[in-house]
Amino acid sequence: MRRYGKHTDEDDIRTRPNRKGNRPRTRIRPKHEDAAEGMVLTVDRGRLTCLVEDRTVMAMKARELGRKAAVVGDRVALVGDLSGAKDTLARIVRIEERTSVLRRTADDDDPFERVVVANADQLAIVTALADPEPRPRLIDRCLVAAFDGGLTPLLVMTKSDLAPPDQLLELYGALDIPYVVTSREELENGDAADRVREHLNGRVTAFVGHSGVGKTTLVNALVPEERRRTTGHVNAVTGRGRHTTTSALALPLSSAADGWVVDTPGVRSFGLAHIDPSRVIHAFPDLEPGTAGCPRACSHDEKDCALDAWVAEGHADPARLYSLRRLLATRERREGD
Repeated sequence: MRRYGKHTDEDDIRTRPNRKGNRPRTRIRPKHEDAAEGMVLTVDRGRLTCLVEDRTVMAMKARELGRKAAVVGDRVALVGDLSGAKDTLARIVRIEERTSVLRRTADDDDPFERVVVANADQLAIVTALADPEPRPRLIDRCLVAAFDGGLTPLLVMTKSDLAPPDQLLELYGALDIPYVVTSREELENGDAADRVREHLNGRVTAFVGHSGVGKTTLVNALVPEERRRTTGHVNAVTGRGRHTTTSALALPLSSAADGWVVDTPGVRSFGLAHIDPSRVIHAFPDLEPGTAGCPRACSHDEKDCALDAWVAEGHADPARLYSLRRLLATRERREGD
């Protein structure tokens, strides 16, 4: 066995090669200053379709990003083959800071949150007024996720030819949420798309809703014909729709408007295990000053909550406090009721 003294020549010492290759390990990551900017349009089994300038590029995530995943709407930096030609593959080397995040968990007992869409400005919550019946608890949960993630909510009610919207409008009136009511006839003649598009221009809007409410049908009316997705129908026995959208997809609005819509898979549950209820109050600027006198860790639904006195003194509408507490209660309540 060879032994070395105190003053060995470094060139004399054999270096053990890296087991995974001959390239030496380093903690210094490349800056990729020449990387091109892009936007993730959809994700499918580890492959990401990105928009780079005016072309779509297939890419994969660089190993140096670790477990950090890119999702639809992410602004990313790419290197490699950016031609968009068939059988080419670029590499995502950086995910830019997100301005907003729509997240959900599988259920309220699931500790693992899933990012659905990043950098969206608005969340369009689509619900049918009949066939299938509206689910207010699911709408409440989507609203909580929107407020928590920094998205502005928009309520879109479809199939008004089957049932009136009065009951839902009364339920959400105190929240001052913009809304659009549409019918099947309006979807066919284009009037519904025109009125919804007024709320989408210049924004990135994520569409959510459970299957069968007409979400994808509405999205198809908003985007160019060649980008439309297939749609399904509502099962006459179960009253549920068939999942025809299996992954989130960002689509540009038709040439008449500037903006993007993100069509997401139909949801049957919207878990809120990741939500901190204390952040929901930020969506109620008229009530937030009244929490100054609340005890520490106040749930805003207890005897010592200062909001009751704040509202009693006439600083805010009692209906707003009721709406806040109803939304906070969704964190502890199941969706099926």
